Amino acid sequence: MRYPRFLQNGGRIGFIAPSFGCSSEPYDTRFTAALARFEELGYTCVTGPNCRLDEGVGKSNTAEKCGAEINDFFLNDRSDVILSCGGGETMCEDLDFVDFDAIKTAEPKWYMGYSDNTNLVFPLTTLCDTAAIYGPCAPSFGLTPQHEALGDALALLRGEKLTMNSYGGWQADEALPEELPPLQPYIINRPFKLRAFEGARETDEDVSFSGRLIGGCIDCLKSLCGTRFDGAADFARRYAADGTVWFMEAFSFSPMDMRRTLWQFENAGWFENAKGFLFGRPMTYGQEFMGLTHYQAALDILGKYGVPIVMDLDIGHLPPMMPLISGSLAEVKIRGGGFKIQMNLK
Repeated sequence: MRYPRFLQNGGRIGFIAPSFGCSSEPYDTRFTAALARFEELGYTCVTGPNCRLDEGVGKSNTAEKCGAEINDFFLNDRSDVILSCGGGETMCEDLDFVDFDAIKTAEPKWYMGYSDNTNLVFPLTTLCDTAAIYGPCAPSFGLTPQHEALGDALALLRGEKLTMNSYGGWQADEALPEELPPLQPYIINRPFKLRAFEGARETDEDVSFSGRLIGGCIDCLKSLCGTRFDGAADFARRYAADGTVWFMEAFSFSPMDMRRTLWQFENAGWFENAKGFLFGRPMTYGQEFMGLTHYQAALDILGKYGVPIVMDLDIGHLPPMMPLISGSLAEVKIRGGGFKIQMNLK
């Protein structure tokens, strides 16, 4: 596994928009504030040509132009690290124009984003053996004041913090006021509470396990499964000695979508040598479909492996989200209802 150099004092942060650009509110205001914050911290901000555009279908520009922006920032000396401007809907189409063969041999750079950015984080790890960060997109850094999760993400980019802990609570969007100012910080209105299982059996005992981190947004992973950008089964075999720890979270998927998709992944060979599964709170949190919850959707497919399954973690769309290094060798510990993950760069 290749680990990029961490961001140094006075370093250059690159911003690209392989999915949505910051062309509308509140993202335009947040992005402007984020750039100002990074510059106040002494960094040089380098923005790609698509950052504030809305000229594509479900993303900032055409797939070809988004792919060109990705190649430019990864293969040329534009910046030291790269942050995505946002999630979106059709980033998968960019991959036809991304030169993964060149990226695999070029000097690696940290890339950070989540949601639709799974389409780059996942192939970087599985196809290029290059670690990437599943974490917040650039506009979130403009929120004021910042939640500690955003400080953790910057500390991770700097190599100052490789161990993350669960946060005390999370933001349930259905309980938010209808209108909020664009720089409104997270409104923590629900207490953190994970659910842990050993196989299909729920447990309140301490749990520990380790393996190589891999995953992303399950909606996007489904689009990649079975394509030439799907390196998951090969990755699981390549790192069989470590085993894999899968992290997943859902955006639009119902519990039934989740069940069908996990079945698909299983039959594509993705879960060979799995040591555990980490699930973030889905955007459809609390939803049932035909009596099926997101808990049972996962347990019915994954319970047979007899490994830990941890759900409702601070991963993904319902903030705060802890940043995770895809490709790192992770040690997971659950103690007293709290979650801790140490990411080792081995």
